[in-house]
Amino acid sequence: MPSLPESTAFASVRELGEQLRAGKFSCIDLTEFFLDRLKTLGPKLNAVVTITDELAIQQAEQADRELKASKDRGLLHGIPYGVKDLLATKGIPTSWGAALFRDRIIDAEATVVTRLREAGAVLVGKLAMVEIAGGLGYRQANASFTGPGLNPWDTARWAGGSSSGPGSAVGGGLVPLAIGSETWGSIVTPTAFCGISGLRPTYGRVSRHGAMALAWTVDKLGPMCRTADDCGLVLNAIAGADPLDESSVDRVYEYSRRETSDRRFKLATLKGSAEHVQPEVRENYEASLVALQEFSTIEEVELPDFPWAAVASTLINCESAAAFEGLITTGDIWEMTAEEDHWGIHSSMVIPAKDYINAMRIRPKMQRAIDQFLKRFDAVVTPTLATTAYPNDQSWSEYRRGFRSAQITDLGGAGAATGIPALSIPNGLGEGGLPTGLQLAGRAFSENRLIEIANRYQAATDFHKVTPQPLG
Repeated sequence: MPSLPESTAFASVRELGEQLRAGKFSCIDLTEFFLDRLKTLGPKLNAVVTITDELAIQQAEQADRELKASKDRGLLHGIPYGVKDLLATKGIPTSWGAALFRDRIIDAEATVVTRLREAGAVLVGKLAMVEIAGGLGYRQANASFTGPGLNPWDTARWAGGSSSGPGSAVGGGLVPLAIGSETWGSIVTPTAFCGISGLRPTYGRVSRHGAMALAWTVDKLGPMCRTADDCGLVLNAIAGADPLDESSVDRVYEYSRRETSDRRFKLATLKGSAEHVQPEVRENYEASLVALQEFSTIEEVELPDFPWAAVASTLINCESAAAFEGLITTGDIWEMTAEEDHWGIHSSMVIPAKDYINAMRIRPKMQRAIDQFLKRFDAVVTPTLATTAYPNDQSWSEYRRGFRSAQITDLGGAGAATGIPALSIPNGLGEGGLPTGLQLAGRAFSENRLIEIANRYQAATDFHKVTPQPLG
């Protein structure tokens, strides 16, 4: 294997694809490079469940043969990637982050995995996650049999949940891209904590066939990458209707990066969204608004008055209780790693049916209201989170005390309950030299608009190019 420079680990998908076609390395060279990083650095971050050596080498060799024969499947061709370990992969264990399922093999392949394979991408690993995607009520980093998800910027800090492995693996340069999942915050949180770019697509945009269900009417799958542009490339490969997923939407998605644009965007900020955040988060956010004003007009607004967080929580808690009732009836719940996951789901089991019905009744009203609100703007912009990554040796609630933005929480609830997309990108360093994030949320199916805005921001700034110190 040729000695690839360290910078290869933090190159974008587009850069790697261009270098591959320029003959700077082969698909097998690139795959072996990232396999080595997964093996040597993955354990330092508790980021990896299974390294798929044999499959990866086979797929990389095939990718090389196809390129040599002038069969080019696109910019993902020959690019290594990892998936959160709630996506089924034939012949490879799928653990859902739980010790109980660590050796279980599901005889199926998730549609997202199939589509990435068809795009020529190379599966190099199944990545760690919070057990049962956080649906049991965890309150600590050590809620996975692989150990706490460690942040590549500071291993004393959390990588974020529940897509901890994808966040730390992309953030630490173990893979160029990964697939995460989000019910409420599980893509944007590790994305912001680990200093990368992550896209939560519109509900139904990406098939969830072969993915663990936490909340059937809320779950989304999406890309976690180095740049917003990479997120577009990956979404282009995985989006689309799927007969195996009745919730998937029959709506064409195509992504093509605009190299130049003089378009001015109309953005909204939420009044008070930066008032109760860490000082560095606020400073970075205000600087981001200045940068955005170079190609945007910005108006301060308030979300429509709905119980966004309460409705989202009710939907998720009731659906996860239904999905995992069997863990209680079999007693398997006691096999979970985090203590609070032994009993946390019990409260969800006794939520009255009328509460779920009322949440479902108000949901369409919320969807109409958020669409009417968002149609005036290209995106709503907020800090992704109120703080940098939480310490692993301190109570999260203690660390966050005084730093809670109701507006950010409500926007997160709106995203979960109504299914609108959001994109988080890095916008600087904050407390402890850790990354902070900028969130763009928009109307349903407006992913390309969000990516276009983020591309303009990333063309004007270098925050997405800042990387953590080598892990050694």
